[in-house]
Amino acid sequence: MLIRPATPVDVPAVQVMVDKICALHEAWDPAKFGFLPNPGQRYQRWLIAQAKNERSVFLVAEADRIESEPPPQLIAFLIATTEEEIPIYRLQEFGFIHDLWVEPEYRSLGIARQMVQAALARFREIGVQQVRLDTATANDTARHLFTTCGFRPSSVEMLIELEAN
Repeated sequence: MLIRPATPVDVPAVQVMVDKICALHEAWDPAKFGFLPNPGQRYQRWLIAQAKNERSVFLVAEADRIESEPPPQLIAFLIATTEEEIPIYRLQEFGFIHDLWVEPEYRSLGIARQMVQAALARFREIGVQQVRLDTATANDTARHLFTTCGFRPSSVEMLIELEAN
């Protein structure tokens, strides 16, 4: 397995995984994650831009293969950006991990951990001093992973649905 920076050529394969992660999130909480149709397709331009952005971290993992095999199969991705903080805080910017997906048949092999560690290393290289992320309440596995990578809870987002008048 090879973890490497994504390129615009990788985006179509990542879009398939985006659709999967969006479906999972929507199943967990449709009020929070109520996606428009074809979220992977809607991500296309943004993903291409992040693949070219030196201040973003967009990683993909390729399955192991033999040299004579067809092009590598992407089995995971991580997308993170550098965000500006609002000007009332001392911290001026932070990294934000938007999505991390590993195909089910490749889970529990340490791929997600390696991708998170690679993302943190890249953020350090570009001078980002803090990295944040959100996890779905139902995603105990992700919270455990991120905790073992050094993340800690910092706030709790809450949601209420209001009926229209």
